[in-house]
Amino acid sequence: MGKYDCLIVDDEEALSQSTCEYFNMFGVKTFWAADERACFDFLSQNKTDLILLDINLGGASGFEICKKLRNTTNIPILFISARTSDDDVLLGLNVGGDDYIQKPYSLNILLAKVKAVLKRYRGYEDIFYFGSFKIDFIMEKLINDDKEIKLKAMEYKLLAYLIQNRNRNISKEELFQKVWGDVITSDGTLNVHIRRLREKIEENPNEPYYIKTLWGTGYAFEAD
Repeated sequence: MGKYDCLIVDDEEALSQSTCEYFNMFGVKTFWAADERACFDFLSQNKTDLILLDINLGGASGFEICKKLRNTTNIPILFISARTSDDDVLLGLNVGGDDYIQKPYSLNILLAKVKAVLKRYRGYEDIFYFGSFKIDFIMEKLINDDKEIKLKAMEYKLLAYLIQNRNRNISKEELFQKVWGDVITSDGTLNVHIRRLREKIEENPNEPYYIKTLWGTGYAFEAD
């Protein structure tokens, strides 16, 4: 059974394909279904953590699809529609939708909303996104554009600790103790691991965007 972050159910092919490609480019694994049958065929063979659901789907109504989905799942469902009346918005929320997003939408804003909902649904420490990467704390994997980036055990532990303590200064001594469990780990060992991580996640390892050096002190992982 396949595992996806997002399923788009929408009969606007061009818009749906571009949204799907954009999401996948930024590490949100997404599949597109054009109608009700394709939606339920997909869900019979795959899992997804979120659904973007249009209202007007040819002979089917997104409202009715949402009601059917709510009989079997509690995953977030976000309506996406050009229909803008208050009655449509209220009906969408009343039949089980978690949000209502009006078309036309901005891809980057929609992606930000989807990521925020996924974080709340999964739990803050299950998945963390940065750039085109995501780190899965449950599976202990680093993924970029749907491809796993191979990390050695200590590389993963170091990256996970930096991310879980992001946006604060972390001393070398803290990293030695919390990651290696050894306060006498050498600076050289830490420096090598930091360098390897930068080579895997930084566009330019010599001018790191995420893993910043605090000279004479330690490191900080900077991300929203």
